[in-house]
Amino acid sequence: MSAWAVLLLYFFTISNVLCYGPDLSGLRGLLSQDASVAYDRLGAPRWSEFPAPDAGAVVNAATEDDVLVTVRYCIEQNIPFLAQNGGHGSSITFTLDKSGVIINLEQLNHVRVNAAGTELWLEAGALVSDVVAAAFARNTTVPTPTCNCIGQLGAGLGAGYGNLVGAYGLIIDNLLSVNIVTPAGDRLEVSRESDSELWFAIRGAGPNFGIVTSATMRAYPVNKSGLSAWLATLTFSEKKIEDLVQAMNTLILHPEMAINLIFAASESGNNISFSIMANLFYYGTDSAGREAFSTIYAAGPETDDAGVLSYDHWNDPQDGGCAKGQRKQRYGAGLARMVPATWRELFQEYKTFVRQTGAVKSAVIMNGNPIRESTDVVDSAYPFRSTIKFNTWVQPSIVDSSLDAVAREWGLKSRDLLRSTSGLTKNCTYINGAYGDEDLSVVYGDNVQRLRKLKAQMDPHGRFNEWFPLS
Repeated sequence: MSAWAVLLLYFFTISNVLCYGPDLSGLRGLLSQDASVAYDRLGAPRWSEFPAPDAGAVVNAATEDDVLVTVRYCIEQNIPFLAQNGGHGSSITFTLDKSGVIINLEQLNHVRVNAAGTELWLEAGALVSDVVAAAFARNTTVPTPTCNCIGQLGAGLGAGYGNLVGAYGLIIDNLLSVNIVTPAGDRLEVSRESDSELWFAIRGAGPNFGIVTSATMRAYPVNKSGLSAWLATLTFSEKKIEDLVQAMNTLILHPEMAINLIFAASESGNNISFSIMANLFYYGTDSAGREAFSTIYAAGPETDDAGVLSYDHWNDPQDGGCAKGQRKQRYGAGLARMVPATWRELFQEYKTFVRQTGAVKSAVIMNGNPIRESTDVVDSAYPFRSTIKFNTWVQPSIVDSSLDAVAREWGLKSRDLLRSTSGLTKNCTYINGAYGDEDLSVVYGDNVQRLRKLKAQMDPHGRFNEWFPLS
């Protein structure tokens, strides 16, 4: 073949991939009956279009075997790939383009609870709502994130914060075993006993080491009262910011408690209004909840919407944040303390950005959870149990890509502001809220070298390098 012919074949191949995506014709016959292949992302939308992986094809897996054969096929054909469950991951570390494949796990949403109510098995595509529904039906509870629409394991493998962290620990603390498809195309069942080093890595840095297709985790049977909790949404005027933040900073979070602070905006005609909200959670009664958060009430809320909700409705207040689309960026920062003056300035910067851009879906969010002090906390790659008290992130949400730079400027400036008074000796960020430009030590802490060593052994070709890659 002449040099010109080789060159023409090369450009034909490249243009074919860019126009039509990777060739998956040989994969179709290997998939189960309910699996499918699509050459657009319409069936696998993401929570944020910034920066969404721009795959050339989507494999809609229906079974764990579908995931396995797809990974093996992609390895054989040298096709890059990325697994997606809830589609809420948002980071500039994504590099997947039209030459690659998204393995959509949405159909893998089965959940089972054992007869005793002490263990829950779930597939990789199960959303938080699926897990809560299954547990509630069996009078048992499990740690979950606080948004119904996100993937339980997608969020959980990063650590897994939620309302029950104080009572039961992080999601990763409650994993008993996982089935994982490795970078070599093997399927393994991994537990603390079977492979302690991989078990360490999966729980905190899981996406670097394979695709977890199912998992078994602890569940906690409860009586009727254990299936309810007290929740409140309080709103405050701008003049109360310092009082509210100071109250949050000094609040002792007991195991039954969790607290959020949210700066939000809304638009009516040409008018933009701003809200300061505190969401309170207490795993107990109304009277006990009000007593536990008495110092927050002392800050003087303007409104108080509170009540006791059943377990299957605890996450309802967050449903408004589940809408997919728009260009949402996240700039996270971990804090050991909250400084009133910092949050006053943060609020002023937030108002300026929203008024400048009209991006009223943007928000500033803080999640506060008790640090679970326990001698039986297992070894895991999540490094910030004893340092971060408040997980915060600044979240611009825009429609027009021409505003990306303005959003980034606000996000970075606000993150720097939060870091400047964090009370930490070095920057620390919960990986699920990180932007993607951070040094790896910011999200993996002192575990970077240990994780890199295992990464080099397990994934020398960098096949799982989309989410804060270790190689």
